[in-house]
Amino acid sequence: MGLNQEMITPVPDNALPHDGVLPTMPSSPPAKSQETSSVARATGLIALGNISSRILGLAREMILSYLFGAGPAVDAFKIAIIVPRSLYDLLIGGHVNSALVPVLSDYAGRENRRELWELVNLLLGLVTVALLVMILGLELLAPLIIRLVGGEASASTIRTATQLLRVTAPALLFLSLFAVVSGMLYGLKRFRLPAFAATVFNGTIVASTIIFEHQLGITAAAIGWLIGAVVQLVIQLPDLRDAPLRPKLRGALTHPGVRTIGLLYIPVLASLGLDVLINRPFSYNLASRTGEGNISYMDWATTLIQFPHGLVASAISIAVLPTLSQQAARAVNEGLDAFKDTLGFGLRLAITLILPATFGLFVLATPVVSLLFQHGAFTASDTEATSLALRLYLIGLPFAAVDLLLVFAFYAQQDTLTPALIGLVSLIAYMITALLLLDHYSFYSLMIADSVKFVVHTSISWWLLRRRIKGLHGQHLLRTTSRALLAAGVMAVCAFAVLFGLEKVIGRGGIIHELLLVVGPGSVGILVFIAVGYLGGLQELRWFMQFAGRRLKRS
Repeated sequence: MGLNQEMITPVPDNALPHDGVLPTMPSSPPAKSQETSSVARATGLIALGNISSRILGLAREMILSYLFGAGPAVDAFKIAIIVPRSLYDLLIGGHVNSALVPVLSDYAGRENRRELWELVNLLLGLVTVALLVMILGLELLAPLIIRLVGGEASASTIRTATQLLRVTAPALLFLSLFAVVSGMLYGLKRFRLPAFAATVFNGTIVASTIIFEHQLGITAAAIGWLIGAVVQLVIQLPDLRDAPLRPKLRGALTHPGVRTIGLLYIPVLASLGLDVLINRPFSYNLASRTGEGNISYMDWATTLIQFPHGLVASAISIAVLPTLSQQAARAVNEGLDAFKDTLGFGLRLAITLILPATFGLFVLATPVVSLLFQHGAFTASDTEATSLALRLYLIGLPFAAVDLLLVFAFYAQQDTLTPALIGLVSLIAYMITALLLLDHYSFYSLMIADSVKFVVHTSISWWLLRRRIKGLHGQHLLRTTSRALLAAGVMAVCAFAVLFGLEKVIGRGGIIHELLLVVGPGSVGILVFIAVGYLGGLQELRWFMQFAGRRLKRS
């Protein structure tokens, strides 16, 4: 699966300084302290929710690997949840960033809140009716759908996946209702409860799997998926106490807010449609053809790569998006200098943080996978397969980080069409690469193709955006990239040397040994990166370390 250009994750608190002002650097713009202080406080909440949800998401995968290994049971579960998850992404999930939050924020800022409640109630009505019909179709057509998605998976895997789909399908309604409600809460700047919704969702899956696995097997995870979707919606209720929510349909299709959301979302819908209807089935089908367990290897590697991507790329992108949007709106009168400064700072910070994360995880891939997953039914060969998949995904991670910021820059200019068209080109590149390499590299061709996809997407986005805003001169991107590459390269060499030496001394096997093999080289690598970065004049690293120090003192 890999990463997706539309992936949105919460924002870390370190995206902005403690005083709410963007850092004082040659290319950093002045900012209104009240606005940025509000953003900084919100990002703190969302960051905490993001970290906790990803930890529990990782725990979920660890438990699945421990109880079931990389076998047909987990493959069946993965195949079953891809259907409701993909439909959610296609119909609702992609609306949140590109359309729902911007439009609902506009209505929330008006004096008359009744207009906001009217729009939300119409959206809830539309979602409820449409999703009930869709869920009925999923229940009736489950065997056919699973055969289409599962490719050449074994007959027993197909049967199990069909049963699990009928359990998870109703979750689609609750996931979609949550998307509308959370979009409204973000529009009202109520971040606390939606920030921790994913934590509750993953925690429920973990609890259900542990409690019911002995009686229900892999079905326990599917039940947790359904209950988690319900619970994450229900916990939003305290923040909705002043909202007169009464879902309705009359006048929905003619309401200006609904129509605006639809118009903004058409290009995103087309892009997500390609991903959901072509890319994901293509990936899972190809992976299932190459042997049992390969879908699980792909998903476990994706889970690990989402940590640095979510905590760096998505976080910084969401942190700068509101400022970029305001600066783009003022560009007619004030020019694009402020827009370029904000985008330039975001790119430099993302590059500074994503390169060491990429190099470090590449070196430590095997001990990290072994530490987290090699327990119970998960074998050493599973560790090697997952580690190689992870390393191949990591080739594209720096490009994915830069790419997300570029996509958000287009969104800030109210342009969703250009990223969608670029996505089509990159999808074609992905599929061609995977098919050309399949005979030589088996399912690993999918990881290579995923990295190629992000190289293509980033390159085209960069070229088009630079033409539109007439360059990013004075942002020192090449200087920052070269210095970060040097520091990350030295870090990787030192971390590998420590890892090699430790393996000779303590060997492999056992949680304590694997923990030492991760913590030892990882700690040395971090210290080396900081030292080389400071000596090399990596300004963004200096700012980040100073800011982190201030935050620690305050806490």
